[in-house]
Parts: sequence; C-alpha cells; structure tokens
Amino acid sequence: MTAPRLRALVVDDEGPALDELAFLLSRDPRVGEVLTSDSATDGLRILQESDVDVVFLDVQMPGLTGIELAQVLSRFREPPPIVFVTAHEGHAVEAFDVHAVDYVLKPVRAERLAEAVRRVVGVESDPGRDAQVAVERGGVTRFVSRTDITHVEAQGDYARLHTGGDSYLVRTPLATLEEEWADAGFVRIHRSLLVSLAHVREVRTDSGRCTVVVGRPPVELVVSRRHTRELRELLLRNRTGG
Repeated sequence: MTAPRLRALVVDDEGPALDELAFLLSRDPRVGEVLTSDSATDGLRILQESDVDVVFLDVQMPGLTGIELAQVLSRFREPPPIVFVTAHEGHAVEAFDVHAVDYVLKPVRAERLAEAVRRVVGVESDPGRDAQVAVERGGVTRFVSRTDITHVEAQGDYARLHTGGDSYLVRTPLATLEEEWADAGFVRIHRSLLVSLAHVREVRTDSGRCTVVVGRPPVELVVSRRHTRELRELLLRNRTGG
C-alpha cells in the first residue's frame, strides 16, 4: 500500500525563499499539497484551521520568530514535525531544544531537502526514529542521531552522550532525557546512567552483581540492584516483541 503524501506548510517572510522551497517540495513525490505563509502569525492561523503533516519554518522573522512558533506548536495535543530552514547556523541548538526533526541551511539544495523529507516520513511512521540531537564541541554544532547513542551518563546538571568511541556533553539533566527518551528505548540502570536497550549486547551476573555490555567497542556498565529486575524484564519483552 502506498503511504499517503504529506501536506506541508512552508513559513518564510522572504518571498523568493518561500517560493523556491514550495517549488522544491512540490516536486518531491512524498509531498502532496504545499501551503505557504509569509509570517509565523499567519502560519499559526493556518495550523489552527487545517491539518498539516509537517512545517518547514524559517527562524528569523519579524514579530513572532520561528523558534517562538515552534514553542507554541509544542503545546498542541499532536504537534506536527518541524524542519527549520534558515541561513543562520547559530540557532541550531535552540531548534533542537524544541525537538525539530531537521535543520536545513539556505541556500537549500534539492538533495538536502529530500533528506529532510525522508526524516519526516520516518518520524511519521515510527515516532522517535531518526531523532537528531544537537551537540557542541569547540564552538562547532553538529548533529548526532539518537539511534547511535549507546548510553547516557549524568554529569551534574549536564549529561554525556556516548556513541561508541566518542562522547558529547549536552546541557540537559539525565532525568529530563529519561522522561523524553523513554519511548525510544532508553531506560535507567543506575542513578547516573541511562542505556539504550537496542545497544545492549550482553547481560552479565557475577556474585549477585549485574552489568550490561553495550556498543562497539564494548563498554561494561554496572546495573544497580534496584534496577536489575526491571531491566531484565524490559530486555526480555524487547527481544520477544511482547
């Protein structure tokens, strides 16, 4: 069965950029109707009156900004996925703080936009899939796929994301990530650790002490006694699909 095509809304105060993005989207076979708006305020009106599958949103606009509109949409009962399309790299972390699916820089290339649409389709069919996490290192912002993260370690009010051979510090407490990433298979195994069930390769027990092995190269993590039983049940359910 062919998947239904997306109904997209493009919001940008610059006419040429608005028209170009709408044109490129109209040529994508995964996109059906393309609505357009030249302001975030008008875009909000359209979203309140119409069903929209995805919003392609400029960041810097007069009056209500794209980030502010995204914050409003996050309070919708079923907020649409958001792709930011902007000439400015500096707002990437803010964009991903409001759970944007992607962040595309202008001038927009057709193949890059097609990748953004692919990510939206993935989120629509499997919520949480292909989520990108904005991380900073040495003044450079890059994006890490959440599916690559093996475990997360608490470091005060920050958290360190481990991806197998590399790690990144983010300004988000572990408790917040535990709540937001639960549906993506991240579970607490220790007061200072979350682990991705998809990356657990082994569960080891020695003299009542439980550990899990995640990632490549393998890393062994201690499971606290209070979380051991819950983890085993979750892993069993995850493996059997129950």
